[in-house]
Amino acid sequence: MGKIKVETCNIEGLKVITPTVFGDNRGYFMETYNFNDFKEAGIDMEFVQDNQSASKKGVLRGLHFQVDYPQDKLVRVIRGEVYDVAVDMRAGSKTYGQWYGVRLSEENKKMFFIPKNFAHGFLVLSDYAEFVYKCTDFYHPNDEGGIMWNDPELNIDWPTEPGMELTISDKDTRWPSFNEIRKDR
Repeated sequence: MGKIKVETCNIEGLKVITPTVFGDNRGYFMETYNFNDFKEAGIDMEFVQDNQSASKKGVLRGLHFQVDYPQDKLVRVIRGEVYDVAVDMRAGSKTYGQWYGVRLSEENKKMFFIPKNFAHGFLVLSDYAEFVYKCTDFYHPNDEGGIMWNDPELNIDWPTEPGMELTISDKDTRWPSFNEIRKDR
């Protein structure tokens, strides 16, 4: 291994990955994904789709999940900075309903591995951010689920700055509470 550093989180299955970056006066080089290194780190799955989004400061996307076709995700930021959050929705998990957040940026080059059956979202902290991620299943538009981003039971500590105006899609403002989701599962 040696090309990536893997940190476990207080929620089993979540991992923060820091790649080895080789830099000089020309710039830098890093492997963003190597199946063998990730397999050795316990992230042994086939990714079938890559996605990319661009957002301005204050955009909050999430908290999303797929109901019948859950996805493992490997997320990172290639420009700017976001606060990325995963919520444990695994039935029977000892950390069910708990969340974990991490700052991902073009500077720290960290990646966040989020297993199946987690809700996921992020808040853009920089003026502009480009967010990329790999998924182990395809997007199924009729399989979307979500939790309200400001659910009082989850009590996610989004790092908003004074005066920061949030931009949230209409769809993301209508998701049910975590408690309502729990009743349906």
